[in-house]
Amino acid sequence: MERIFVKVGLIGLGNIGVHFGTRLLGAGHELVVYDTSAAAVKRLADKGAVAAAGARDLADRCDTVLLCLPLPPIVKEVALGAGGVANGKAVRTVVDLSTTGPSVTDEIAAGLQARGIDFVGAPVSGGTVAAEHGTLAVMPAGKEEVVERVKPLLRVLGKNIFYMGEAPALGQTMKIINNTLYAASMIASCEALVYGVKAGLDSRKMLDVINASSGRSFATLERIPQCALDRSFPVRFTTELLHKDVKMCIDEAEKLGAPMVLSPVARQFLAFAITQGDGARDNVYPIRHFEQWAGVQFGSPSDER
Repeated sequence: MERIFVKVGLIGLGNIGVHFGTRLLGAGHELVVYDTSAAAVKRLADKGAVAAAGARDLADRCDTVLLCLPLPPIVKEVALGAGGVANGKAVRTVVDLSTTGPSVTDEIAAGLQARGIDFVGAPVSGGTVAAEHGTLAVMPAGKEEVVERVKPLLRVLGKNIFYMGEAPALGQTMKIINNTLYAASMIASCEALVYGVKAGLDSRKMLDVINASSGRSFATLERIPQCALDRSFPVRFTTELLHKDVKMCIDEAEKLGAPMVLSPVARQFLAFAITQGDGARDNVYPIRHFEQWAGVQFGSPSDER
């Protein structure tokens, strides 16, 4: 029998978190939410969520708290800070859905454990569309009995749930590896597609061929068609956040003595794009640099799906 959750708390209501909140409400969970953005809180309060005054206030009301936050220092502060979740009166389990990284996750897990609070590191992958439809991949790690306890919630958020092991940081390791592979394939795809346009190939036909052949990837199957082909570039995952994940992966690999040769090139290109003002834009937007250097444009506003 699946556990009935008395109240579920969700902290972080951004591009991904808003879909988590909407899906949890749709599944019938009593939801308490908090975000530093009043507008983000209102979006879910209008759908039936209860607004908390802060992270600690939320943890005073909820036995299970989900975190969906942008940066590791923010996750750590929200989890362990003076006004954070760890000091809540009701919280018994914290599930981190953010991309926090192995090292900070270990710190958070130890800090919560010292207060008698169970912790699951459960990063997700698939983007905002998958978050909206509940088809994300979820990578939980932690004590197996705790992961089993929160699985009913994870099933609301994602379709493919992969238990990564007892160490809470293992899910985070898997996530930053995945995002680094995406970054490398996305950047390689962008430069190759721009070359194809320069050589006279049609943008859509190139994607059709690649996606029926061995060069396909998530970048060519989903992200580039959704963002660059029609020149809309909706913000699904920002350049600065992708850079953060790639840098984290390289740093963590270096700590273990695992060599990385190609990934630093992807990080350097993303860092360059940030210096050009692309940090807050979608991570596919930097295709424009390859276009500018080549003097051509991939896709067009009329090339809509």
